[in-house]
Amino acid sequence: MKLLAIDCAANLCAACVHDADAGIELGRQVLDLGKGHAEHLMAVIEAALKAGGIGYQGLDAVAVSIGPGSFTGLRVGVSTARGLALALKIPAIGVTTLEALAAEAANAFPGRAVLAALDAGREELHAALFDEALILTYGPGVATLSQATRMAVDAKAVLTGTAAPLIAADTGPAVATADIATYARLAAAKGPGAKPKPLYLRGTDAKPQAGFILPRRSHESGKPGSGEDHAPKGKKS
Repeated sequence: MKLLAIDCAANLCAACVHDADAGIELGRQVLDLGKGHAEHLMAVIEAALKAGGIGYQGLDAVAVSIGPGSFTGLRVGVSTARGLALALKIPAIGVTTLEALAAEAANAFPGRAVLAALDAGREELHAALFDEALILTYGPGVATLSQATRMAVDAKAVLTGTAAPLIAADTGPAVATADIATYARLAAAKGPGAKPKPLYLRGTDAKPQAGFILPRRSHESGKPGSGEDHAPKGKKS
C-alpha cells in the first residue's frame, strides 16, 4: 500500500509518500511556515509525490494529522485529505498529533509509558497518556499542569510535546508535531476507518464582529428590518 501523509497541525506544512508494504519512505516535502498552509499545501503534496516517483493515481490511502493543533491548519489538512480521498476513491485515515508524538517517544524510550502533552495556553494542556504497549489509557483531553504531572509521576511516564519541559519527568522531544513519516506509519497500521475530522479539545476564540452583521430585509418592502410592515406613520387613506 502506498500512502500519502500530510500534516498541517502546527508550524509545519508537510507531506510524504510511504510504502507500507516495504516499510520505506519514498519521498517528502516539508516547509516550516507557521502560517499560510492553505496557500502552500498542494504544492508541498505535489513535490512529495514527485520525489517519490508516483502520481495521485498510484496512491492507495491518504493520512492526515487531525490535531490537537492549529484550528486553521487542521481544517486545511483534513479538508484536503478528505477531498483527495473522495476524488481518488481511496480511504482517508486520521492520526492524532498526540499519538504520533507518543510513538516517537516510545521508540526513543522503549518499554516506558508516554504522556504526550501540548501547551494549550490559559494554564491548560492537551494531553494523552499511553501505557508501555502504547495503548491509550487517558484522553485525548484537557488537563491542568498538576493533573498532567500526577499522571506522569504515577505512570513513570516519558514526556513529549511542547508541555514536556513544564512537567517533572524524563522528556522526549518538546515539539508541537511529529515527523511526517510517523503519521504515515501509524495510518498504515490503522487502516481505513471513519472519515477523519479535526480534533478540537477547546472551542475557538474567534467571535463574530457586530459591525459585519447585516440587518434582515423585509420581503414586502425590500427595506432593512425584521420583516414587519414598514408603512409610513400617519393616517391611512
